[in-house]
Amino acid sequence: MSAGRRAWAWTGLTIALVVAVDQATKKLARDGIRPGEEDPVFPALKLVNVRNEGVAFGIDAGGKTLIIALIALALLALVLYFARHAAKRLIWLPTGLLVGGALGNIVDRVRDGGVTDFLKIPLWPAFNVADIAITIGVLALVLVLERRDDGERSAPRPA
Repeated sequence: MSAGRRAWAWTGLTIALVVAVDQATKKLARDGIRPGEEDPVFPALKLVNVRNEGVAFGIDAGGKTLIIALIALALLALVLYFARHAAKRLIWLPTGLLVGGALGNIVDRVRDGGVTDFLKIPLWPAFNVADIAITIGVLALVLVLERRDDGERSAPRPA
């Protein structure tokens, strides 16, 4: 199997895993915690049941349709980049995390009109597994894009 085909397979597996874990944990939170209730797990971590109808951190972006359209546009750009660079080492990982996280939250928006957030740490808005995947995906994408593949020459640094 070529590197590009392997990358597509790993991306698909990562997307499926992220969506499955995200949806399962959100269901557990919706079924086990009443909205507004807090369940301390550790001193710095609480389980909550919060519905986020905005974008990140509850910011209102003008409605569900606009949010979904913006997310779809960003995902399209990412998938097009991935399709052109699928052979790039480890590009499948951030792509799978980002697409899986976005799809996990889109499923909530379409089904419930908002995203279920259930993890809460001090001084930070509530979040979920999809948000974790997206955050790690962004960091991984930066690292993968900045990483020099074998055989590539790095640009000379200005003095």
